[in-house]
Amino acid sequence: MAHVHVILNQKGGVGKSTLAVNLAAVTADVLGGAPDAGQPPVVAVSIDPQGSAVWWSERVGDGLPFDFVQAHDDLAGLAALSRIPSAQHVFVDTPGWLDLAEDDGADPLGKGAAADALRAVLSNATDVIVPVEPEPLGFQPTQRTVERVVKPRGLPFRVVINNWDPRDGKADLEQTRAFVEGQGWPLARTVVRHYKLHTRASADGLVVTQYGANRVALQAREDFFRLALEVGLAAIPKPARKPRTKNAKNAKKKVTA
Repeated sequence: MAHVHVILNQKGGVGKSTLAVNLAAVTADVLGGAPDAGQPPVVAVSIDPQGSAVWWSERVGDGLPFDFVQAHDDLAGLAALSRIPSAQHVFVDTPGWLDLAEDDGADPLGKGAAADALRAVLSNATDVIVPVEPEPLGFQPTQRTVERVVKPRGLPFRVVINNWDPRDGKADLEQTRAFVEGQGWPLARTVVRHYKLHTRASADGLVVTQYGANRVALQAREDFFRLALEVGLAAIPKPARKPRTKNAKNAKKKVTA
């Protein structure tokens, strides 16, 4: 069964699509395989009706190193993501804004098509990646997302500080780290830095593994490879060893005798 990784935050504009697409790209780069071979090991799924990831994937075209599906209106398919044939990892890009219902004990996702799609995805999620930008305005939406949507479902999760610009200094970065650690949430050690390459990638029709070979491009790629390794997304499962039969043992003895 595939590992289903959901990138989720109530707040829009925190880089969910960028994380979903580029984590899929680096994981596909490590695992190998190609979509046109009919057995892609990595699939990216968007349930964002705005379709920003769709436009991005169309710009990349045949060079997309993983399979991509827009499925915001396919509830049956979303409920079966972990059973996609041949897929080892599925990354789900979620809508830019979750209009969480009042905290009255009811399902905070509320009603509507977007809520139904999220419920279907979370029902078979392996884990959740919660991106947060280093700015205080994102703290409260992140807290609502974790405490009201993720934790009540018992899903493993990890918060990732995303889009930090080193030119801004470390004050906001350290404040964000302190906020996450103060909540007792697991925090990724990798910080995804802000690069113009990332903001231009969708328009240029590129994913992170297709950036050039200059210093900045290498640093931008490094963040995603480090993050993928840190959260265990690129681990290649070892095939089960077949038990050796008695005849096989005897044969080996004869060969080595």
